[in-house]
Amino acid sequence: MTQSVLEPLSADFFPADCPVQTVPVLGSRKWAWKIIRCLEGGPRRFSELRVPLGAITAKVLAESLRSMEQDGVVSRTEFAENPPRVEYALTSLGRTLLGPMDAVCAWSRENLRGLLEARAEYEREHEHEHEN
Repeated sequence: MTQSVLEPLSADFFPADCPVQTVPVLGSRKWAWKIIRCLEGGPRRFSELRVPLGAITAKVLAESLRSMEQDGVVSRTEFAENPPRVEYALTSLGRTLLGPMDAVCAWSRENLRGLLEARAEYEREHEHEHEN
């Protein structure tokens, strides 16, 4: 059996028109995926978002929403009422993430058991390395 020789990876392996490391909200922000799901059905107030995201602090939620707004994924609307009211919503750009999120969720449902089994097997095989 002959083994083919792979071409070496080049410094410009990732094309400039696909800047993987700069894709907003995908993986780099812990709460972004959950916030997007919370906003999928329509605009929500800050206090409404805190309910399903119980483990998030108000500070982290505010920072996450601000960052997502900066990326153009979430919009913030202030209403001139007393008391003041603010709502957050997905932008049209933010809504484009729903399809890829559905695909990742479907993959996870189908493959999570195998992934967890692989991790456990890896840990069993390498546990002696952690004893030092």
